[in-house]
Amino acid sequence: MKKVVLSLLGSALIFSSGAFTAYADQTKLQSEVTQLVGTPYKWGGTTVSGFDCSGFILYIFDQYNLNLPRTSVSQAEAGIYVDQDDLRLGDLVFFNTSGRGISHAGIYIGNDEFAHASTSRGVRISKLSESYYKNRYVTARRVISQEDYVQMVGSMN
Repeated sequence: MKKVVLSLLGSALIFSSGAFTAYADQTKLQSEVTQLVGTPYKWGGTTVSGFDCSGFILYIFDQYNLNLPRTSVSQAEAGIYVDQDDLRLGDLVFFNTSGRGISHAGIYIGNDEFAHASTSRGVRISKLSESYYKNRYVTARRVISQEDYVQMVGSMN
């Protein structure tokens, strides 16, 4: 009897948690990212057959007819600076993973998470608070207008 009660209680917690509602309330940007999770890493890649980190950003932003520079270094100079505490969906986040300046980039998707093309795992979602990324975080940039932001965060419901 205890097992049945615990199972029912556990199920209720899972379905009332943010994980279930987050999927139901997914934005256009989050939906596009989710569809690409697992796409392999490919140096210089800008298509669904494989992405590097800046190529992944270009591909996503191209869905909104937004033009960005090709490399993560040049993308980090676009738009305006955003403090990490003020990140919003669609902001770009940059990291020093090589020890020689900006060498990795991703798209902030909310809840301390960003989407990126990892050399080891391809397109994935990671947390800014993970020690690896937290220790290598450099800056963030807002490269989209308010109008484009509204288009990106449109609900998929």
